[in-house]
Amino acid sequence: MKVALLTPMKPPDASTPSGDRTFARLILKALATGGHTAALASPFVTRCNAPEDLAAIEAEAPRALAKTIETLSFKPDIVLTYHNYHKAPDLLGPRLAAHYGAAYAIVEASRSPRQATGPWAEGFARADAALAAANAVGAVTARDRPALADFVPHALVPFQPFIDTAPFAAPHTGSPGGRQIVSAAMMRPGRKADSVALLASAFCKVAGEMPEASLTIAGDGPERARLEPLFAPGTFVGRLAEADLAALFAGADLFVWPAIEEPFGFVFLEAQAAGLPVIGGAARGVVDIVRDGGVLVPPGKTDALAAAILALLSNPARLSATGKAARSFAAANDLGAGAARLDALFAHARRRHTAALRQ
Repeated sequence: MKVALLTPMKPPDASTPSGDRTFARLILKALATGGHTAALASPFVTRCNAPEDLAAIEAEAPRALAKTIETLSFKPDIVLTYHNYHKAPDLLGPRLAAHYGAAYAIVEASRSPRQATGPWAEGFARADAALAAANAVGAVTARDRPALADFVPHALVPFQPFIDTAPFAAPHTGSPGGRQIVSAAMMRPGRKADSVALLASAFCKVAGEMPEASLTIAGDGPERARLEPLFAPGTFVGRLAEADLAALFAGADLFVWPAIEEPFGFVFLEAQAAGLPVIGGAARGVVDIVRDGGVLVPPGKTDALAAAILALLSNPARLSATGKAARSFAAANDLGAGAARLDALFAHARRRHTAALRQ
């Protein structure tokens, strides 16, 4: 099929790393794996930093739609939008699908009914309009499903995140001492920086009981200068290319990320693909992607995080078994699995689209 992809939150070629950029890129890879012809239909982004941004973005939407129709090199069978919610409502998808007579699907829609009133009410209404127009809606996390099921029950399709496992396929060797912990973070203000700070407190407790334990953190961002003094010198190694991150994971024994208010965290899937056991906070969508290959602790709890780290590093047999389970879980959620999930989403969308045309 021919698929026109829209990414109102962040395009796949954005310069700043994020989970949204990663998922958009993975969708394009999975579409290629599934034999589809796919392209980013428009660079138009509707992400609002404040509610008052929406008016100007809405005014630009008709021009963006016209430009998309002018430049798109094929007539799509499916218009697919990645990430629609009140701060980044899909303003193009329903109109583009209607123009081409195509089915319309959304992956990772989030709906928070409390936003129906208050400063984000207009954005919520626009996101709801896109949901109502969608023939299929992929719910990525269990947390998102209830509100979506209340609003678009017949369009809803469970849609598990997936990962390109190939870059992380090297054998997992671990460290000689079996005590090497790794983490990776985009050091932005807010929940990311809070998670790094919590990791510092937890590792301090770990080092007090297990002095041979070591920690390496990959990543960078505006909060790095404030956070780096919380750790021993040399802990931070900066932003790594994918191959270097994979090598770091292959030589480590445990991946840890506190995941305060984390939507789900692709880095958990990447670490598991490398055969690393993972420990994370049981936040939002993290519970959907950390199963037998890891341990979840109450989010924001330093003592619980430290205790989980010590328990796993102190039990080599359990550590090894958890790492093997991690790699198996990632393998079950690879690009092939992603392609199959997209095919199922498209089949649902096309059935409902065809049925609507017959009414």
